[in-house]
Amino acid sequence: LTGIKTIFYSPAGLLHRINVDAIPVSATETLADRFQLIELNSTRQLVVANEIKYTNKEAVLYGGVDFDAPGDSATRGGAWNYLPGTENEINSLEKIMRSASLKTNVKKGMDATEESFKRIGSTNSPKILHIATHGYFFPDPKAKAGDSSLPAGSQEPVFKMSDHPMLRSGLILSGGNKGWEGDRSLEGKEDGVLTAYEISQMNLSNTELVVLSACETGLGTIRGNEGVYGLQRAFKIAGAKYLIMSLWQVPDKQTSLLMTTFYKKWLTGKKTIPNAFHEAQKQLRESGLDP
Repeated sequence: LTGIKTIFYSPAGLLHRINVDAIPVSATETLADRFQLIELNSTRQLVVANEIKYTNKEAVLYGGVDFDAPGDSATRGGAWNYLPGTENEINSLEKIMRSASLKTNVKKGMDATEESFKRIGSTNSPKILHIATHGYFFPDPKAKAGDSSLPAGSQEPVFKMSDHPMLRSGLILSGGNKGWEGDRSLEGKEDGVLTAYEISQMNLSNTELVVLSACETGLGTIRGNEGVYGLQRAFKIAGAKYLIMSLWQVPDKQTSLLMTTFYKKWLTGKKTIPNAFHEAQKQLRESGLDP
């Protein structure tokens, strides 16, 4: 790798769960200090030109989601808890995006529904789709019994036991506690649990960037590399060009700082998405934060 500055790589298996950028190569340096590492879903992306020009100026942001059904006090304190950090995050990002002349549409509280999300894929999708909510990832139930990333006190949901890897990963949207717990009254309606499979059926070909952002309690424990891959693959099949996602719990402050720094460098600093993200990570490392 002498003289090489940029590395494109396509991970398999457990490597999906490793942030290669953060691997230390000395007491003071990580791999990201030496190389620009660009992860691809497939190395085929290097030979198939993506000449789409993303001219639309729209951003849709999900955060501050209410996971309980309206007026239903019985489900309060259900499987998924409200994430206050996510509302602050999308509010601050909305300001940055507006100052970069983007038309922003914020979905929070009870408005962050699965129906509203699926409508994004039925019209011209936005340039940016930023989602700050709970996600779930389960391993193949046949591969290893007893490995669980369930919130405490909940039963085994159908999503965990499915044979289909794209049902074993997904995102929780408003009212999702009822759907998660298998409420029968939801038949014929969306249940608030957006599976990777459902995402893969959408058309996000006008979307340049999807961000799956997790604050401290966000994405939960990731068990099973297939699950992480399921969600990545779903957005790629749907046609999104870039995907940024958290692989582990990240404190609110660092998440917020990384995201605001990244968006400023990309939208107002006019850097490419990989360069803007790389520079934002570098700036946080240099300010003394853990890689």
